Amino acid sequence: QESPASQPVRLSAREREALQWASEGKNDWEIGEVMSISEHGADKHMRSVRAKLGAINRTQAVAEAIRRGLIA
Repeated sequence: QESPASQPVRLSAREREALQWASEGKNDWEIGEVMSISEHGADKHMRSVRAKLGAINRTQAVAEAIRRGLIA
């Protein structure tokens, strides 16, 4: 049986962008500003990212994305 971490994860370009900004310490409001979307929109992207990566919070999502090579 394969572990969940070995399953490929497909993030949209916008999800990846939001995650990259999160990795630089930006909050949802700041991510929304730089991506020209609402804070709610940024939160939605981050919720989707956490769900896809099986992460319980933003820090774990960033760490998992780096481990998987999804962001640098």
